[in-house]
Amino acid sequence: MTHLQALLSEFEHEVSNTRKLLEAVPEKDIHYKPSPVCWTMGELAQHIATIYYWYAGTLTKQVYDMAADRLERDSPDNIKATIELFEKNVALARKALQELKEENLQDEWTMKVGERTVLGPMPRGIVARSFLFNHVYHHRGEMIIYLRATGNKVPGLYGPTYEQSQAQKAR
Repeated sequence: MTHLQALLSEFEHEVSNTRKLLEAVPEKDIHYKPSPVCWTMGELAQHIATIYYWYAGTLTKQVYDMAADRLERDSPDNIKATIELFEKNVALARKALQELKEENLQDEWTMKVGERTVLGPMPRGIVARSFLFNHVYHHRGEMIIYLRATGNKVPGLYGPTYEQSQAQKAR
């Protein structure tokens, strides 16, 4: 299996996990935030959905200028709109990954915000792993904490959750 095939397989598996997590976000807790410096649950969910938008720019451009790229988004208070944004962005990300060539993973890539370089230059494959994949996983971990802190159920992403395994033992 090539590096690109492995990324594609992981992408498809993890999209399903991200979807489960976003679908677990309840409207009643959309404004919850664990501290004054944190995002609300709705803002965090929208950020997770937005990362999938960045795949296309990251995988198709040598220099990705975040200042020149505009993504239309609904209010972060609307979890249904955030899930729709996620699905739309996943389709764009999937297309970009499917059109990528193995040799392009070694291409130098840079992120800018206007004239300021904020990431890179570095090989696109490293960027895909760190800026895209791991970035999503990091924020999903935060979302799990938000859900647990508000007493909501967390979906099992890699098998049963602790709560699910305890319920099975009690039977």
